Amino acid sequence: MKPLNLELFTGAVDDVERTQYQILAGLQQAQSAFEEQRVYPHLGRLVKLHGALITVLKRTEDFRTPETGDIAGIDWDEKSITYEWPELEDTEMAVVEDLIRWALPQIRTTIEEGRSVYEHVEDNTELETVGIVPSYVQEGYLMVPEHDEDRIHVLRYELSIIQEEGEKHRALRTVHCKTVPAEGLDVHPSNIKLDLLKERRDLPNPATYFSNTDLNVPYKETLLPVVKRRLVRHLASEQGRA
Repeated sequence: MKPLNLELFTGAVDDVERTQYQILAGLQQAQSAFEEQRVYPHLGRLVKLHGALITVLKRTEDFRTPETGDIAGIDWDEKSITYEWPELEDTEMAVVEDLIRWALPQIRTTIEEGRSVYEHVEDNTELETVGIVPSYVQEGYLMVPEHDEDRIHVLRYELSIIQEEGEKHRALRTVHCKTVPAEGLDVHPSNIKLDLLKERRDLPNPATYFSNTDLNVPYKETLLPVVKRRLVRHLASEQGRA
């Protein structure tokens, strides 16, 4: 089924009971994924939806005026509502708002289930440096093991600073370089780094990190997002000491 979204709530006036069933089904889908330790994309989507619904409840009255116009969506970059509500009478709008209030506690409960999985993985994952760390750490390599497949993924990362409305946000971009078998005498993070230096000479002294964990969790849906977020925090602390 499609991910839960705002459109589902705005169409609730047609059939509230059916919409409630769809919401519960969507949350059940996310809960099943969390039970399988698959955190993303479900957790991120639910967190965004929860924030959007809270914002709608707080600002609906302001946006239902001739001066401000209709809601036309949620612009996450601009942190503003731009959602275009359908033509709703006050009684119909009340139905939508009641549905949002009914759904929010259940969405929060599901989010907490996902966060508990995320935090478990994060608590059991270490980020180790490979070799000497240079002063410039905004570009480099990240190695992430995938135990289920007995292999190590090597990614090149680039950290950038985005400034919006006076606030700075860090964004990490990664590109997959190669995958190497996790077994063998020569398979060691330091040896992989030496191979990278031979293969890719544009970074002569790259910052390199290895994600060390004994957990066997899904790579794309859980481990990689957790490691990337942890790397961002680590790089921020490194820059703070520079």
